[in-house]
Amino acid sequence: MRKFIFFIVLIVASCDVIDEFTKFDIEYNTQVTIPSSTGINLPFNINTPETETNSENTFESNDTRKELIEEIKLTKLELVLSSPSDADFSFLESVDVYISAEGLDEVKIASKTEVPEMISVLSLDVFDTDLKEYIKKDRYKLRLNTVTDEVITSDHTIDINSTFFVDAKILGI
Repeated sequence: MRKFIFFIVLIVASCDVIDEFTKFDIEYNTQVTIPSSTGINLPFNINTPETETNSENTFESNDTRKELIEEIKLTKLELVLSSPSDADFSFLESVDVYISAEGLDEVKIASKTEVPEMISVLSLDVFDTDLKEYIKKDRYKLRLNTVTDEVITSDHTIDINSTFFVDAKILGI
């Protein structure tokens, strides 16, 4: 009986180790510009260019395939103010970020309702939503819905850095 229990524990432990090999992160980066003519206290939308997911190659390099993906969740979304060089996010009151892809509804994935003053890197609060269908597509788009609380006199370029956690099935089972 002891050998049987030991064998079962060994199998479970081995599956947990193997399971870790089917989990990985994917990072995507894109950029948007907030024009200087933006009004104050009015919500406005900024769309990113389409982001190529290159998911099939990414999955393959991590020893998995699209059909084996169990879930993909956004774990980090960061806005980095890249220009003007002396600017910060004090002009921004709030921001919501949405994802969309061909044939799929738009979904809110992150937000920040109170933007701290004097920072040039803003980490957004991400939502616990399974986004596998969006990342499995060839490309997706992000839409930023923002509200400013200051007049900005020059265009502001923002890098959007996102990290998605991928969990795939173990050995296809």
